[in-house]
Amino acid sequence: MLKKPQFVMRYGIIYITQRTSNKMSLTKNAFAHFGLEKSILSALSDLGYERATPIQEQGIPILLNGEDLLAQAQTGTGKTATFALPILSRLDHAVRAPQALILVPTRELAIQVAEAFQSYAKQMKGFSVTPIYGGQDFNTQLRSLKRGSQVIVGTPGRLMDHMRRKTLPLNALKAVVLDEADEMLKMGFAEDVEWILGQLNAPHQTALFSATLSPSIQKIAQRYLKDAKKIQIKSQTNTVEAIEQCYVSVSNRNQKLDVLTRLLEVEENQAVIIFTRTKTESTELAERLQARGHSAAALNGDMSQGAREKTINRLKKGELDILIATDVAARGIDVDRISHVINYDIPYDVDAYVHRIGRTGRAGRAGKAILFVTPREMRLFSDIERHINKSIKRIEPPSLKVIREKRTAQLSEKVLTVIREKGKQLAPYVEIVMALTEQHALAAKDLAAALMFLSEEQSASGDLPVTDSSAHRGRGERSDRGRGSRDRDRGSRDRHPRDQGNRGRPFENRSGDRFSEDDKPKPRRKFGERMASRHAESAALKDSKEFKAPRETREFKGPRDPKAFKGPREFKGSKESSGFKERSEKRSFKSGDASSRLDRSDKKRPPR
Repeated sequence: MLKKPQFVMRYGIIYITQRTSNKMSLTKNAFAHFGLEKSILSALSDLGYERATPIQEQGIPILLNGEDLLAQAQTGTGKTATFALPILSRLDHAVRAPQALILVPTRELAIQVAEAFQSYAKQMKGFSVTPIYGGQDFNTQLRSLKRGSQVIVGTPGRLMDHMRRKTLPLNALKAVVLDEADEMLKMGFAEDVEWILGQLNAPHQTALFSATLSPSIQKIAQRYLKDAKKIQIKSQTNTVEAIEQCYVSVSNRNQKLDVLTRLLEVEENQAVIIFTRTKTESTELAERLQARGHSAAALNGDMSQGAREKTINRLKKGELDILIATDVAARGIDVDRISHVINYDIPYDVDAYVHRIGRTGRAGRAGKAILFVTPREMRLFSDIERHINKSIKRIEPPSLKVIREKRTAQLSEKVLTVIREKGKQLAPYVEIVMALTEQHALAAKDLAAALMFLSEEQSASGDLPVTDSSAHRGRGERSDRGRGSRDRDRGSRDRHPRDQGNRGRPFENRSGDRFSEDDKPKPRRKFGERMASRHAESAALKDSKEFKAPRETREFKGPRDPKAFKGPREFKGSKESSGFKERSEKRSFKSGDASSRLDRSDKKRPPR
């Protein structure tokens, strides 16, 4: 059903627009019964929101009524839409000042929440949201605030800076949201959060979202929430049945890259998303995979919005096969061609594991999730198995034999494909092969085998030590003394490597001996044998041409007798310096006290 044409003037130009009616879509929208604005419902339909989640069903009506809310829910349950949609519905579009303040623990989450607000309000005219976080230029944020942002999403530290400088007006504030409040307290923002809440004088609505309700969270809720409604959403415990889950035991972090490279070569995959804990690790891993010939890219919070969208579009179009991302940066990614999820770093939060592997196995397709586990992470691994109520099977790293068989099969398939599809273009190469066989009396099979060997050699990789099945028990953990398992983003400490001898080498022989054959201490020889060996080495050195005898030294005749001192020795210079005495005698002294100086020089020096 078409509406009448509408005339819109922009920048002095008249545009004729013709829109379709969205009454049918609004009636079918699952969010229509909340009483949200039509522009918001239309945006939700465009985003593909089909039904509300449990927290949205319970939380949106409470916030639309203007009541305070205390919600316990895990990440990925739809919290952002729960508080964003009521805030957008209650905005006063005529007021160009902050009306909602969202506090988040990290800048990645600040960017994500701001993007969610922008997507929900894309059909609302004049809406503006500003993310405020540390690391961004202060003047850029100041210019955005002066233009009149209606929603502010920020981290506590940078929000405090703006509030102290009086650059963040909060007189028109209507709503305050604490998103992931437990994470903010874990990161040490408790005092900052209370300081910010204490500075808000205007009457406002407050909502607090947290995965846990610890005593510190309840203390903040009792102090700053008034007659709050409390809702609790159970965590998601069931994973998608279509996803095959397995894990690989690696001895330390240094082995992860080699195992990952082999898995990517052996596994039949379309697109892969690899999860790391930090942004630095995602960037470094992407660079290393690119150096090994893989089509990989990183996705983290340091990237601009345009760069992030471009990377995701490349993954959707098939121009990119591997995406290395952090948990926060990967939120909202929905790409059907993702067949594998690899947890390069095990998540600390068991629910985060469920959200990670949920990126695959979509649209009824099968998916596979692989988890890397070091000996020190076995407790986290046990928590994950207990949380999902399922045993995760173990797989071994692909051996060199398996990789060679895989490469041979791939090469054979490529050869047959070339023969079938490009047979006419092979004539020049056939002449080269015939010439080589005739000139060097080679058999065609030998020449073909040599070419296949060269092709396989170019992509060959070194062998890996097979991880022992008991690597996570006993003294196997001692091999990680290089502190490679530290997850803090401090960068590499090996810029100036030191000679550590054999301290950094893992013990290969764990069956009984602590040391390998090369590392075992040799028995100490007797004193006589050592001295005889040294004399033999000295004699051999004297016989060699490189031996140089030491310079002769004068015989020491004892200390000098002070009474035998006869004064200074007579100067005996060389021929060049012999004229010094004659020149000094001929020198005339005009000064009257020159003779006295000569007299003093003739006196004998007292003995020492």
